[in-house]
Amino acid sequence: MTDTTETQGISREELRLAARNHGMPLEALRYDLTPAGLHYLLIHYDIPAVDPDPWRLSVEGHVRSPMELSLDDLRSRPTTTQAVTLECAGNGRTMIEPHVVSQPWVLEAVGNAEWTGTPLRGVLEEAGIDQGAVEVAFKGLDRGVEGEQEQSYERSLPFDDAMRSEVLLAFEMNGRPLLPQHGFPLRLVVPGWYGMASVKWVSRISVLTEPFAGYQNVHSYRLRSDPEEEGEPLNRIRPRSLLVPPGIPEFQSRSRIVDAGTHTVLGRAWSGFGPIERVEFSDDDGRTWWDADLGEPPANEYAWRGWTFEWHASSGEWVLCCRATDATGATQANEPAWNVGGYTNNAIQRVSTLVR
Repeated sequence: MTDTTETQGISREELRLAARNHGMPLEALRYDLTPAGLHYLLIHYDIPAVDPDPWRLSVEGHVRSPMELSLDDLRSRPTTTQAVTLECAGNGRTMIEPHVVSQPWVLEAVGNAEWTGTPLRGVLEEAGIDQGAVEVAFKGLDRGVEGEQEQSYERSLPFDDAMRSEVLLAFEMNGRPLLPQHGFPLRLVVPGWYGMASVKWVSRISVLTEPFAGYQNVHSYRLRSDPEEEGEPLNRIRPRSLLVPPGIPEFQSRSRIVDAGTHTVLGRAWSGFGPIERVEFSDDDGRTWWDADLGEPPANEYAWRGWTFEWHASSGEWVLCCRATDATGATQANEPAWNVGGYTNNAIQRVSTLVR
């Protein structure tokens, strides 16, 4: 069976991005915690070389007591560990037409890891926030040119979001020090938000009295139907579910070959707006849906939830789909909606499958 879906060509520049930024193989959905080497990566510029001994985190701006903290200082503070699903805002970009030129994600830009660090809130409270704080900006050590601007990767959070108790300054991933590509020695982890908010290689935190005007806030990661629009900033992850493709793959198309019989199809579902309350499965391209069995709720609502479905596969060609619904009632779209950046596409997954 051959997948005949046609897409516009991928440029050489996009292939260079794809070679640097890998997705999580969908078979890794089997793991409750994604191994660090399988977790998705998006690195805007270069991985910086950071010597942890002289490295310091500066906390400055609209605070009464500016601080500089070493890695040992941060490790000595109260710590917490939580599983968090991170997903790139551009996940599913290649499924959108017309083609959007950027990192060519299919569906694999996701991972669920256990992050250990100290709550950002405690650091900000110790620095002493003066009245009038509006946003908190985070500067990474990675530098490059984007939109004809030389810059460090910098993002901000609204002040109230930065003060959420679950937002972490993380120095460990899955119980081990951060790997260089995952932000060593320190990164931000913002549960429930798309991955662009979780700034890696953090070196500076600035409390601001005005909205941050950096490139990654003002020009990137905004929903626009036209390049000239101001657009809406991206924040929380829309509900999504993915399944482990059953059987074995045809090498090039990745369509599946499955023996007739009963198969346990399994997958994961997540949302930044609230817990997952329903997952449905279809084998006829979304014309008919059946409820899947949900696994136990995760300890942290910002981690993905497992699900299974007993699929009675009969001979023929099938298109397997799944869709999630969260506690707000939001569910996945049947088809992707276009926008300038190719962001927040949470349309249902389709897996072409030949049962023999």
